[in-house]
Amino acid sequence: MPTLPRERPEPPRTASHEARRTAESFGADAQGYDRARPGYPEALVTRIAGRSPGADVLDVLDVGCGTGIAARQFQALGCAVLGVEPDTRMADFARARGLRVEVSTFEDWQPGDRTFDAVVAAQSWHWVDPVAGAVKAARVLRTGGRLAIFGHVYEPPAEVAEPLAEALRRVAPDSPFAGLPARRPLGLYQAVYAKLGDRIRETGQFGEPEQWRYDWQRSYTRDEWLDLLPTTGGLTRLAPDQLAPVLAAVGGAVDSLGGRFTMEYTTLAVTAVRAASS
Repeated sequence: MPTLPRERPEPPRTASHEARRTAESFGADAQGYDRARPGYPEALVTRIAGRSPGADVLDVLDVGCGTGIAARQFQALGCAVLGVEPDTRMADFARARGLRVEVSTFEDWQPGDRTFDAVVAAQSWHWVDPVAGAVKAARVLRTGGRLAIFGHVYEPPAEVAEPLAEALRRVAPDSPFAGLPARRPLGLYQAVYAKLGDRIRETGQFGEPEQWRYDWQRSYTRDEWLDLLPTTGGLTRLAPDQLAPVLAAVGGAVDSLGGRFTMEYTTLAVTAVRAASS
């Protein structure tokens, strides 16, 4: 599985939930981010919404909602969604697309007496303190409500992944992403989600966490892939003179494959239901 460059389920040690500069760098091009980033499997979104309790309209809290990619999928199912997002640029974009957003980190966000049927985090929980985040999620969930943390792991062909990794090592050797291999086994990411399940279990406020998995594919043209790459964690903070040679190397690699390739995606989730208070 690739580790360069993107928001992995577990960032490098030097880019933990405290590394807010990287966490909040994605808003530099909110429009490009929203245009290029893939959505989430409809089966996953429907499963989360369908197994949450509440009234006819489910109340969903989207932690680190970004531009609202996942939130709009829940809205399309008739859910009432509130986003919490630390980056004002991302929040403004999401609001312009019809999403209610409050600007804050999840740890500092003040819910008041509001509660929700589901708390979701799409490609964002790795910037939240995993212990404090799970406790806070339990606090704002109604009994029987669901916490669902999910994100993509993707597998470009080695012919694309290796030139990307090599170019990043060359132009940004000090980047925490530069020392990582181009591909890692899916099992390593599943282990990360298992650890998140441990943190949820340790709160004592949820039922037994479950891991879900969805495999799917998407075809990318050269231009589509080069549109997505600058929105990923390893590239958002590169200077223009660093980004250009990386994109040139990757573009050449995709050209060598005929200008298009198929991406193998796996969307992983860890989820648990809020237990009744003792």
